[in-house]
Amino acid sequence: MNKEQLDLMKNGQGFIAALDQSGGSTPKALAQYGICEDAYDNDQAMFDLVHEMRTRIMTSPSFTGEKILGAILFEQTMDRKVNGQYTADYLWSKHIIPFVKVDQGLAKQENGVQLMKPLDKLPDLLKRANERGIFGTKMRSNILELNEKGIAAVVEQQFQVAKEILAAGLMPIIEPEVNIHAVDKEAIEEVLKKELLRGLESLGEGQQVMFKLTIPSKTNLYQELVNHPKVVRVVALSGGYPVDQANELLAQNHGIIASFSRALVQDLNVEQSDKEFNESLGQAIESIYQASIK
Repeated sequence: MNKEQLDLMKNGQGFIAALDQSGGSTPKALAQYGICEDAYDNDQAMFDLVHEMRTRIMTSPSFTGEKILGAILFEQTMDRKVNGQYTADYLWSKHIIPFVKVDQGLAKQENGVQLMKPLDKLPDLLKRANERGIFGTKMRSNILELNEKGIAAVVEQQFQVAKEILAAGLMPIIEPEVNIHAVDKEAIEEVLKKELLRGLESLGEGQQVMFKLTIPSKTNLYQELVNHPKVVRVVALSGGYPVDQANELLAQNHGIIASFSRALVQDLNVEQSDKEFNESLGQAIESIYQASIK
């Protein structure tokens, strides 16, 4: 594991940009950007277009390590190039730490949650991630209802995979998302915190992880995780909140930084001039940065 990157992730100011839309979410991301589905007729063309979008974001003068600590990439993005460099190398040249999404989507809902589908490609993906200069990984589960058995299963699966990622020398971001519309969201988060603390106790000597969590209904609920010696950083997902609301809620939770996707790029459009694009991206970055350092 890159020690310089680890120190920066532990102690740096800023946030993590989530640029990891996968096959299922890419059409929505392109549509939000102003590219409709009739603009491409196969997956290859679709992924080419989304890489152009991501490249425009990453090469923007607004997108720098001054306010962005890291960026989460889609697997294909890791193997593509930006300005002649592999994406992770390009990001690190800007002092932005590269992560890669490793889950293969969600299973069907059971016991109020969606576990991750079997990570069949994980060993190969971790090998390639190391070859490409990736620092860490991210994997998402989904919690929809208050069901202690289901929540415990989500956390158990996440930590099981996290230990495999740690063994490969990479930093895992554990993401058990709580749906922002869940009826018992606050109660779900209390159970989730208990399970996450239990999971941390199962880690070996010197092992550390990161968490990516939905902004809690109870302010500073996750402070114990923020301060835990086995936690490098706690970051927050926007969860569908618009950027202003996500920032407002995030700023109330001390020690947690953003890892936003939709909220970061919601005002970007393919038809914008470079000046308009860079200004819009810069405004979003500044607002998320300010919410992350409070």
